[in-house]
This record gives sequence, C-alpha cells and structure tokens, in this order.
Amino acid sequence: MTDLLTVTGLRKTYTVKGPDGAEEFTAVDDVSFSIPAAGSLAVVSQSGSGKTTCARIVAGLESATAGTVKLDGENRSTGRIGRAERKRCARQVQMVFQDPNSSLDPRQTAAAAIAEVLDEHRNGRPRATDAQVGELLEQVGLDERTGRCWPRALSGGQRQRVAIARALAARPRLLIFDEAVAALDVSVQAQVLNLLDDLRRTTGVVYLFVSHDLGVVRQISDDCVVMHKGRIVEAGPTAEVLDNPRHDYTRRLLQAVPRAGWKPRRQRDREEGSVGFTWQPAG
Repeated sequence: MTDLLTVTGLRKTYTVKGPDGAEEFTAVDDVSFSIPAAGSLAVVSQSGSGKTTCARIVAGLESATAGTVKLDGENRSTGRIGRAERKRCARQVQMVFQDPNSSLDPRQTAAAAIAEVLDEHRNGRPRATDAQVGELLEQVGLDERTGRCWPRALSGGQRQRVAIARALAARPRLLIFDEAVAALDVSVQAQVLNLLDDLRRTTGVVYLFVSHDLGVVRQISDDCVVMHKGRIVEAGPTAEVLDNPRHDYTRRLLQAVPRAGWKPRRQRDREEGSVGFTWQPAG
C-alpha cells in the first residue's frame, strides 16, 4: 500500500529571549513518519513535546526549519508559503482544532460557515447550494435546523461536528485532529469518535490524530508515534506500542492513565526533575 503522507527529517527551531540574550529552542527535532492511504496515525505525547507543531507544519499553517513533507508522492513546501500555495494545500489537508470556537465565526450560522468553504474551493463549480450544505450536515449527524443556528446556540459536541463538516467541505485527502475531542464530555467524545470511524470508512480520508489521551488513540488509530522533547522515541502499530511499550517514556505515559480502584502517587521524574503522578493499586 502506498503512503499518502511522508514526513522526513522535520525540524523546527525558534529564537527565544533568555537570561543571556537570544537563544535557540528546538521544538521538533528530526521527526519522520508516514501514513498509508486509508490509514490513521496518532502522535502521542504530553503537552510541550512538539506534536502540535508537527501537525501545523503538515497542514501548511507553520513553516519548518528543515525537512520535507510529501503528500501523495508530491513534495510540498515547508517554508513560508503564499496565499495561492496555502489555498492549494488546504484543498488537500484540513485541520480540526480542540476548540471549534477558534475556527467558527460567531457571526455566521453553521450552514454559512460550511457554504463558505464550499465556495472557496469550488474550482469553477456553481456556488454552494442548501442541498450540498445539508448533505455535509447529515454526514456528521446533524440536521438542517442545526445549520440555521449560530455557534453560541450549539452544544460543544454540535460545534465540533460543524467544524468537521466544514473541514470535509474542502474534500481533503488528509484530516488532522489536534486534541479534537479533549474538551468534550465522555459520552459526547464517544459519539464523535464513532462518527470519525464511520467517516473514515465511507470517505477514505486519512487521519493524523494529535492527542495525549491513550484511550482515544487506541480507538482511532492504526499506528502511533510517541514524541518526547521534540523527538520520536517509539513508533509502531497502536496495540503493540500501548500493550508492549519498549521506551521508558511510553511506560510512564501509560502509568499516568487513571484506573478504576487505583490511587494517584506523587512521583519525581529523575531525568527531567519534574514532579508528576502515577497510578497504583490502592492499599
């Protein structure tokens, strides 16, 4: 099976002001991974490990210091890109964020937000119709009445479904989810994950899922990579990585997952000097 997305040697550095003047901070360091057509990959880590930066570079929202991104066999610019190139990238790659309020205009109804994307990427086709918008709403489990609502009148789960419909309106080959279910209630989260699973089967779209939630990762991804301090420390099929972790950092992530009947134990990380929690049997 050919790969839809291939990321090779990705690196991103920032210049930050330190106590001794300007310093260079490396957020992403020599990251490489690939996703086959119709596949799903999760990038797993704690906050601050570089996973969102990787996702934004793949989406064309941020430039890279070094490395390549190849989509469907074609090299895509990872430097600063202009409006025309950004629009071309958006036809192939769309991103769904943790907070849909950051991507939905409060002055637009849900239907207007979806129609705007259809019109932006119509490529000579007629302007968006109510029927086209209705089909996208139905695809994410919403009805036409929801389309007439303003974002503030919708629940968190409904807003995220609108954001997903808006992303699908561009007919992308790759959908990137940046902690897209992290802010939802558990029951709503399960509904959205089931929706994503159905959409993947019916549309053939490829998923890149950024998350710290290992339960979500297990449900949504075929493969996963674990990032730590900007580098990939472990990669492989999701079940294999989570059930038989080889790297100590992956094991620490698994130990930090809450479990029924267990209690948290305060623990200092010797390598990083930070204090966190692990879960151990009560008593």
